[in-house]
Amino acid sequence: MYVSARTDYAVRAMLTIAADHPHLVKAAALAAAQDIPLSFLQGILLDLRRAGLLHSHRGVEGGYSLARPAGEITVGDVVRAAGGALTTVRGLPTTTMTYHGVATGLRDVWLAVEEAIEGVVDHRTLAELAVSAIPTTLRTN
Repeated sequence: MYVSARTDYAVRAMLTIAADHPHLVKAAALAAAQDIPLSFLQGILLDLRRAGLLHSHRGVEGGYSLARPAGEITVGDVVRAAGGALTTVRGLPTTTMTYHGVATGLRDVWLAVEEAIEGVVDHRTLAELAVSAIPTTLRTN
């Protein structure tokens, strides 16, 4: 499994927001706390919001909050929202791969890899991973 910077940033952002619940977290404070370029983070936050994982709140006192309890959001949910499929082979979903001859069994290997990854990321929630103490500088109120 290749974890892109985008995916890593998305998971780190969600963990930070989860750890500061129920307070709203501003994008700029989040970017500074996790050392993520703000312009890159804003695109990630938009994808997470579109995936139904975050709520955005406008205004001076605005920021981001989780759309569901942290115990209901898995690392797999975040990874899929930020980067799509968990595993690919040459950029294609593992389920679409076909092989011939001596390589025929290779598809089963890639599917087993995908299943193993799902077994990890789909069973670890943000609540399990969230850091308990977060700097109050991230809070909007």
